[in-house]
Amino acid sequence: MNANGQGRKPTLKPDAQALKRAPQPPKHLDKYAKDEWRRVMPFLIERQIVTKADMSGVETYCAMVGIIRTVEQNRSENDGVINVPMFGVMNRAATTARQLAAEFGLTPVSRAKLGGISNDDDADNPLAV
Repeated sequence: MNANGQGRKPTLKPDAQALKRAPQPPKHLDKYAKDEWRRVMPFLIERQIVTKADMSGVETYCAMVGIIRTVEQNRSENDGVINVPMFGVMNRAATTARQLAAEFGLTPVSRAKLGGISNDDDADNPLAV
């Protein structure tokens, strides 16, 4: 517990069982999800964050990012018209993606817990576009 009596997530640390190289993205993921996989896996491997046991979580994170990008692509192809049910799907996917991103050290706060903040935010940020 911290000084305010509130709980804290434990600090992320390199895992002794961490993968040494990035596996190929699962074939069933869509293009956007595979793109995200290729973008974040080098960071996760470098930081020694993921093990074989974590692959379904990384896969889910990438799938959620894929859903978000697909909904946005459809919106842009329809002159910006928002499909309300798909906006709900996108919103839930964004929430899940954000939660998983924090779990894997893909947010500024979780990266700080790893001790890997760089002065060049975009160079160290796998979420930077």
